[in-house]
Amino acid sequence: MSRARTRHPQLNRRLVLEESQQSPDGAGGFAESWTALGEVWAEVQPRTGRQQDGGAVPVGSVSYRITLRGAPFGSPSRPRPDQRFREGARVFRILAVADGDPADRYVTCFANEETPT
Repeated sequence: MSRARTRHPQLNRRLVLEESQQSPDGAGGFAESWTALGEVWAEVQPRTGRQQDGGAVPVGSVSYRITLRGAPFGSPSRPRPDQRFREGARVFRILAVADGDPADRYVTCFANEETPT
């Protein structure tokens, strides 16, 4: 009987997990800033890309599959869709999070990176 081989992701990219913080702007609204929650090692795989109208400048949008070590639900180290990853000047907005394998060793994040073209 053959056993299915489990693919182990190559966690070779260091990303910073960030969370949005809102503070009053003094004019009745809120200012948004991003706070680093910690660093993770991840595998970043591009999926699809497209160009869309971003107003004055066209914007390129690329979707990514980002895999990192698993963390239990509710853990502060488990990414959420309202967070993002940063790698230098690059920003990956997290859209969805799913368990990466049946043993919960990995978590898969589906994210978008938007850049002016």
